[in-house]
Amino acid sequence: MSKFGQLGHRLYTGEVSYDFLARRRRWYAISAILILISLGALGLRGLQFGIEFEGGADFRATTAVTSQTVDQMQTALKSSGVPNLDDSTINTIGSTQVRVQTRTLDPTTEVPKVREAIGAEAKIPSDQVTYSLIGASWGDQITERALIALLVFLVLVGLVIWAYFRNGTMAGAGLAALGHDLILTVGIYALVGFTVTPATLIGVLTILGYSLYDTVVVFDKVRENTRDLRSSSSRTYSDAANLALNQVLVRSVNTTVIGVLPVAALLFAGAFILGEGPLKDLALALFVGMVSGAYSSIFLATPLLAQLKERDPEMKKLAVRVANRKAKEAARKRGDAAPAPATTTSDSAEPEDFDLVDVVPGVSSGASSHATSARDGATALTVTRGPAGTVPLRPVSEGGAKRPQPQHKPRSQRRK
Repeated sequence: MSKFGQLGHRLYTGEVSYDFLARRRRWYAISAILILISLGALGLRGLQFGIEFEGGADFRATTAVTSQTVDQMQTALKSSGVPNLDDSTINTIGSTQVRVQTRTLDPTTEVPKVREAIGAEAKIPSDQVTYSLIGASWGDQITERALIALLVFLVLVGLVIWAYFRNGTMAGAGLAALGHDLILTVGIYALVGFTVTPATLIGVLTILGYSLYDTVVVFDKVRENTRDLRSSSSRTYSDAANLALNQVLVRSVNTTVIGVLPVAALLFAGAFILGEGPLKDLALALFVGMVSGAYSSIFLATPLLAQLKERDPEMKKLAVRVANRKAKEAARKRGDAAPAPATTTSDSAEPEDFDLVDVVPGVSSGASSHATSARDGATALTVTRGPAGTVPLRPVSEGGAKRPQPQHKPRSQRRK
């Protein structure tokens, strides 16, 4: 077995354990910083929406791409005679194609001029320059439907988690983790300046499903560890949840690494080889979302779940029982480690002749281990050694206490 496999086995059995929940404030602080950075990027830079959302004209031409292609095409647009084309987006696709995105153009007067300018710069006939016009109303419809799909997805996710685990707290913690992943993914898009396209929406919905899968795996192990927790006093809810995190840690890491590697390859190909297209937008959303989902399921969802569950009155009582048990065990260990008190006995005394000193109301401290006498009108008690070392007490009447009691002495010392 490899060292990583051995570590996973030791984590699963509890031989090695990392206390994730004790450091939950640290994870909360990291998540808060990342969320603030993402929100700041959204507020300062904003998202760069594609023409699918804002509307416009999309031109594509085949040409030999060089390092000067973008600047030369920008100059050609300015010389076309069509106004307000300074904000046009020009990208190269691979090494054989250039893509030009402009504002919404008039199809009869402005589109032919732009096609002619692009064809002249690409050294191809203008009728070989393909174009498509997208209206702003179509982009509004896509945005509206995307938001509706996102809300429906979140509602269904909450209901499914609640129905599967029969636990509303788990549903709330899972939705909080999904919101965390969504904000981070959108914030990364704002930071790097990638264009938001319909492929981006597909990627976002995909990574939310992946994050949900990872969270459900952890929650399922938490439910297994806390199934009979109320009738136990060995560990609290947080202890059981932390054990579940350690048990699924290696599985989560392996699943994330295996899933991220091909997505990273797609991102590299889309961003650095192809340069443009839906592959880059989809791969970035998947890459950020999968990493964020693995992080949130371990460092955010489960600590938040445990913190909320610990507020339950039954869990508070359980925590008190566990604390009392641990305190008793600690005291017992300290008592075992301390040296036993010395006992002084005579050389001639045998074990069965030792005097017992027991504090009993109405019995003097010097009472014999076999009989006592009544004093101050209290009921006398006879102390008799039991068969297994126990010392049961039974009441004796005042008259019986005055009668001679049997003497338990060695045979050599008895009066004949």
